[in-house]
Amino acid sequence: MVEHIKIHKAEGTWVVRAGGAVLGESRNALELVEGDRAPVIYFPRADIAMAFLDSSDSRSTCPHKGEASYFSIETKSETLKDAAWSYEDPTEAAARIKDHIAFYTGPKVAVERI
Repeated sequence: MVEHIKIHKAEGTWVVRAGGAVLGESRNALELVEGDRAPVIYFPRADIAMAFLDSSDSRSTCPHKGEASYFSIETKSETLKDAAWSYEDPTEAAARIKDHIAFYTGPKVAVERI
């Protein structure tokens, strides 16, 4: 049986931007692939400017990764509600993403390899 979760080092340097600001840059990001979903980049917390993120009360549960905690991003002009998430106590299969944060990408948040 093929593993449902695959995690490996994301090659190169990765950056996350929101509201015209760089929230983080990392050469130690991880790429998580879950089943046939698009890969998700997880940044080490140490590489993120956590002052831009506020903890949210939102939670969700994934049977493969565990319970996710969410963060809103505070930009100069708006709050991007629940725009990032983290697994504080991930399952064994996802243990490598502990102390990492991922971001929903779209018109207001960009995650790019530079």
